[in-house]
Amino acid sequence: MAVLVETRPASEPVAVRRADRPFWRRNLPLTVVQYVLLALGSLAFVYPFLWMIATSLRSLAGVGSSGASIWPREFLWDNYTRALTSFPFWRYALNSVLTTLIPIVGTVLSCSLAGFAFARLRVRFSGVIFAVVLATMLLPGEVTMVPQFMLFNNLGMIDTLYPLILPAFFGSPFYIFLFRQFFARMPSELADAAVVDGCGWFRMFLLVYLPLARPAVVAVSILLFMGYWNNFLGPAIYINSDQWKTLPLALAGFQSVNGTDTPLLMATSVLITLPCLAIFFFAQKQITNGITFTGGR
Repeated sequence: MAVLVETRPASEPVAVRRADRPFWRRNLPLTVVQYVLLALGSLAFVYPFLWMIATSLRSLAGVGSSGASIWPREFLWDNYTRALTSFPFWRYALNSVLTTLIPIVGTVLSCSLAGFAFARLRVRFSGVIFAVVLATMLLPGEVTMVPQFMLFNNLGMIDTLYPLILPAFFGSPFYIFLFRQFFARMPSELADAAVVDGCGWFRMFLLVYLPLARPAVVAVSILLFMGYWNNFLGPAIYINSDQWKTLPLALAGFQSVNGTDTPLLMATSVLITLPCLAIFFFAQKQITNGITFTGGR
């Protein structure tokens, strides 16, 4: 039986043989240092969340004796049951869902329409208008906070969910920019083919461009979810009664009442943070794909 043995010519340079190896084998010390630094940096960022989870599973006496440890000596899952029943958690959760999902739909629709118009409609001064839209990003929220409050006060919408929902339907300059960049990178032949098929601009946007913009829609929706779900300032300004409180605002009042019960407070914080953590963990690839695709033309 003949055995074939692969041999290299004696004259083959050593550098060529090293180039065939994987990168981590060619630069093993550098790779080890990089992974160690990444692990230490990741631990610094994830440590507060791990400590919050560990504290939520301890007793009140165990919090003082455990110190900065992230491994609970006792697992008291009843803390989560008490967190769900010690205050109207589900009513506040419903308000948070309404003030999160509806604004996401409104922002995606308005910003995608505006981004499509800036990317595909050739009209006079469109570049100037787009520059003005981007310039509004330089205005801090504190500048428009008082006029917006006076507007909703005159409309009789204070202490309702409308001030937290309606502004989303008027767009956001940053997300208009993202959609504009996304649509601008699509081939112009799509618009030409849609015109040949008899599509108007709105139908072209709805049937051709918006379905192809799924990466951008997913990325924008996830980023919006993070912002709206954790929004505290807006509800604190417009909501007065306990009926319309959202979870971040209710957590602030819950902390003032149960501030000494650290395990209960940490369990409630974990429950409120869990949706954001789960969505970001499972959709981080979509966020990267959606934003990197809009990076340039």
